[in-house]
Amino acid sequence: QMQLVESGGGLVQPGGSLRLSCAASGFTLDYYAISWFRQAPGKEREGVSCISSGDDSTNYSDSVKGRFTVSRDNAKNAVFLQMNSLKPEDTAVYYCAAAYTDTWCGALDPNEHEYWGQGTQVTVSS
Repeated sequence: QMQLVESGGGLVQPGGSLRLSCAASGFTLDYYAISWFRQAPGKEREGVSCISSGDDSTNYSDSVKGRFTVSRDNAKNAVFLQMNSLKPEDTAVYYCAAAYTDTWCGALDPNEHEYWGQGTQVTVSS
């Protein structure tokens, strides 16, 4: 069964850090672009960051640029999102998604992602 599983969410104080993981089973992430999305209550889903297949080029939304870092570890068949200097407005359910393509990940539409994880809750609050 092919699936993505996110982990690493939780409750953190403003200014804190979390590291989200996106692990794949049933398929190899090497040839997939991986995107991170988030959705806060009452808000539209937002693209946060992504990493392309092949050259591992990355992209970030303006709201997280300089604070979040996306990376992949093919040996672990996983992608990570390091989130630093977290703010209350980062509170959301975070999802990873995989697209089988060598297109630069920043050009991908959410509908082009074949696999989605179930999401992990990130809450930033004092």
